Amino acid sequence: MIRQTVAMALMLLGIPVALAQQEELKAVQLYSQDELIRMINDNTHLDRVVTDECQLVQDIEARAETMMIPAYQFLWGDMLAWGVCVKAEPERGVHFMREAALQGLPPALEQLGRYYAKGTLVQQDRDKAVMFLREAAGLGNLKAQIQLAELFIQGYGSPYDYQDAYHWLHNAITDDKQTHQKIAHCLTELEKLMHPKAVRQAKRSLDS
Repeated sequence: MIRQTVAMALMLLGIPVALAQQEELKAVQLYSQDELIRMINDNTHLDRVVTDECQLVQDIEARAETMMIPAYQFLWGDMLAWGVCVKAEPERGVHFMREAALQGLPPALEQLGRYYAKGTLVQQDRDKAVMFLREAAGLGNLKAQIQLAELFIQGYGSPYDYQDAYHWLHNAITDDKQTHQKIAHCLTELEKLMHPKAVRQAKRSLDS
């Protein structure tokens, strides 16, 4: 009965029922874990939520808060931190970023490290920045590896970690010219802080 009433109303408005049903089927599908991680790595995750007209807010919240899926915890935290499709709650946002980081999600570790390095949302604390970036760098996050090296060059962190930082960057692969230049600069500056023997050891390939 309800469907018939709706159909009649649509007809009176001059909207074909078949077209209305087709539009109804265009509901946004929830992102797969791999798809979401790719978006996070490309820093397009918040744009995608907005592009999808905020249709998935409840699903994202459930997967972050109830199911505790790291990628969704990070997405939900970012949405809360910056007020994307929800009321801005920076404290809760950082909390969910931390939850994702505690589960070992490299982008969450990298973002928290960057926030502590710059004092974004949190109080600037470069020791904490080094801690988070060190974890992300060890998991292969190139952004974290570069930022960690930059902090080492500025005098933060432990000299015992210089060799690892040099090793990661020396073996990094990127087709981005600007990133390549940053890596080259970091390697040059790190060499000034390291013993020549440590540099030679750090230059070993990942397979050696």
